[in-house]
Amino acid sequence: MPAFDMAGKLAEGLPAPAGAWSPIPKYSFVGGNNDSPSVPVGGLTEAAMAVLAKHGSNLATYNLGGNPQGFEGLRSFVAQSLAANAHMPTDPDQVLVVSGSLQALDLVNAAFLRPGDVVVAEEATYGGMISKVKRRGASCVGAELDDDGIIPERLESLLDELAAAGTPPRFIYTIPTVQNPTGSVMPVERRRRILAIARRFGVPIFEDECYSDLQWTGERPPTLRALDCAESEGQSAVVYCGSFSKSIAPALRVGYLVADVPIIRQLAALKDDAGTGALEQLVLAEYANAHFDDHVSQLRDTLRAKCRVIRRAVNTHLGALSRVAIKLGGPVQVTDPKGGIFVWLTFPSGTDTARYLAPAAERGIQFNEGAAWSVDPSWGARRMRLCFGSLPDDDIRDGVAALAEVIAAN
Repeated sequence: MPAFDMAGKLAEGLPAPAGAWSPIPKYSFVGGNNDSPSVPVGGLTEAAMAVLAKHGSNLATYNLGGNPQGFEGLRSFVAQSLAANAHMPTDPDQVLVVSGSLQALDLVNAAFLRPGDVVVAEEATYGGMISKVKRRGASCVGAELDDDGIIPERLESLLDELAAAGTPPRFIYTIPTVQNPTGSVMPVERRRRILAIARRFGVPIFEDECYSDLQWTGERPPTLRALDCAESEGQSAVVYCGSFSKSIAPALRVGYLVADVPIIRQLAALKDDAGTGALEQLVLAEYANAHFDDHVSQLRDTLRAKCRVIRRAVNTHLGALSRVAIKLGGPVQVTDPKGGIFVWLTFPSGTDTARYLAPAAERGIQFNEGAAWSVDPSWGARRMRLCFGSLPDDDIRDGVAALAEVIAAN
């Protein structure tokens, strides 16, 4: 009997099959992994024991027998934390717990996008957002950035152009606080200007703040949603996304959306997974209510120190006096982020950082080429994102030095 061709039965248009799993290399500067010694293992263990004793029998029922928007104790913590830390008064009924920010992206895209639609995103932005928009048959258009985020005048001109072309965007996607990948923080006055422009054009905003707890310079600004609610008598055109992946641990896969109740209920109707993992929600609520602010404060200090290490290494091995600068005709510029786990590098004109992927991999080095984190891949080709969150200081130094050797040799 001939072999059955299962692959021939698959639907068309699927992404390429995943490759075989391989261990994380020694010098992995990719992804959003965080500092493993900072994971509060002891506190999470205590919280898990406590919640299993109190709520364990409720695991027999989907959503613990409660609201499908998520465990009330966690939604209440999110609401209180946003009010205290992000100047954003929030009702627990405005919170939908999701399986990480990636599910949040899927839900918002499903609710707002149709094939052929346009999304305005920052010219350098989260690569996962770009790919997810494309999978829905929509496209992203880039808004120009400076050190404070989206440039209002450029956004206004872009929205004028899109309106004139008959393709007004379905929403604006922005990461205003600890932008990914640049690490910038948008000032309050600019936030107000961005909101005013969006209102004038009638465009909603999708505000992604997954890294905002990790801001280490200055006071955390009020969210766009907070400012919008204050100026619009409680009815906001902003959908807000947050996550525990960066503040606690990526593998927990717990995030949340905040929006006006009618929008949250529509998003909840699209969330057909029978609920985000209940045990994770229980543990997070128990732990976070007692320890979140202290834990995040310590994590910020750790990441800020690591950021100094990687910036020093980049300036040493890729800066003005380096072999790389001589080869490329100029130094590599590195951002000075205001928080988070990334630095964003800009190489001299004519460089394509993707050319270094294969030789770097042979040396056990991984990085994110800039094209994948840019709405316009040609604009991003001479850029590179490095995650410093998960590596020890010595590996950061040695990894950047090894990457410089790869670049100089290729």
